[in-house]
Amino acid sequence: MDDLHKRDYATDAPAPLDGVRVLDLSRLVAGNALTHVLADFGAEVIKVERPGHGDDLRSWRVEGISAFWKVYARNKKSITLNPRSSRGRALLLQLVESAQVLVENFLPGTLEKWGLGPDVLLDQNPALVIVRISGWGQTGPDRDNPGFGSLVEARTGFAAMNGFPDRPPALPPLALADMIAGMYGGMATLTALRNVEVRGGKGQVIDLPLFDPMLAILGPQAAEYQLTGRVPARAGSRSAITAPRNTYRCKDGHYVALSASMQSMAERLFKTIGREDLIEDPRFLTNGDRVANNDILDPIIAEFMGRHDRAKLLELFQAAGVTVGPVHDTAGMMADDMVREREVMLRFPDKEMGDLPMHNVAAHLSETPGQIRSPAPELGQHNSEIFGSLGLTPQEIAALVKEDVI
Repeated sequence: MDDLHKRDYATDAPAPLDGVRVLDLSRLVAGNALTHVLADFGAEVIKVERPGHGDDLRSWRVEGISAFWKVYARNKKSITLNPRSSRGRALLLQLVESAQVLVENFLPGTLEKWGLGPDVLLDQNPALVIVRISGWGQTGPDRDNPGFGSLVEARTGFAAMNGFPDRPPALPPLALADMIAGMYGGMATLTALRNVEVRGGKGQVIDLPLFDPMLAILGPQAAEYQLTGRVPARAGSRSAITAPRNTYRCKDGHYVALSASMQSMAERLFKTIGREDLIEDPRFLTNGDRVANNDILDPIIAEFMGRHDRAKLLELFQAAGVTVGPVHDTAGMMADDMVREREVMLRFPDKEMGDLPMHNVAAHLSETPGQIRSPAPELGQHNSEIFGSLGLTPQEIAALVKEDVI
């Protein structure tokens, strides 16, 4: 970690989403992942949090510290507001007038119960883009059911295909469905904004379930099932459509990953491991042959990998142009030359941790790059700034705090 470049937070230089105000009423991962990307590129993201409690993401703590909050709330502002109260509802509607986007992930129908449904919001601001995140969508038989990412990862078929054949289906060790929904949602939000800003279109509602984007990334699974009538068995790190592909244990106990999905790459691999004879072997002649005979082929490759230390293997395969790479844990990833030299991970000042390592802006725009401009905010840190912009005096803001409105 000490090798990661240290940066201070950037100045408020012009950014491509300057002037876009986002009211983020969401909690936990999906909404924060969505607005995190917008904030990195300059949108003013205002987290609207529950007074005295805040976003539930704040409570995901390790060693007493919420790293999730620190990473996914960077570049954002925080206000506290209770939209269930009549005064809180009125304040939110005032903020809606100056916003371009509103993001929420309450159970469908919740905003309507508070008198803040899309009809009310769009009446207040006809150009508003409203992103409604839920587990199963705003319509359908399960709209009223809570839907966490783990249930979505299971129900879409992802868990059933993930893991090893002799073990139970495996859920991912991270909030995968939420993060994928956030990425799809960010694209949908920018699409809707372009329709307003460039085409003069109206505001609209984006129905963003966790389920649909998670299903989308599974690609042609349904089509392949229709073609074959077979549900693929879990294959661990192997692939049902290309071979060889797997992770392999090296002599020193480290692991490497191999993907030789092209014919030329498979042939190059066979030459490099000293088994040029496999190129003409009818069992491994084509990709289809290799997939069908993977139980024979994979041990041949594993035996070669197991005779060499990882550093030697990586040197050998790199020289031969074979697609083999290290399997890193977090420590290995942070020490990787590519991660350090490309500044994929950076360290920022943090009052609790001293230095906070976190990922840099993931997409590199040559003319309008994103920036990490500010740390994650304290709960209600920007109450005076935002509510003051509505004309409230410090005394009025203090009174609202006493009344549990903010």
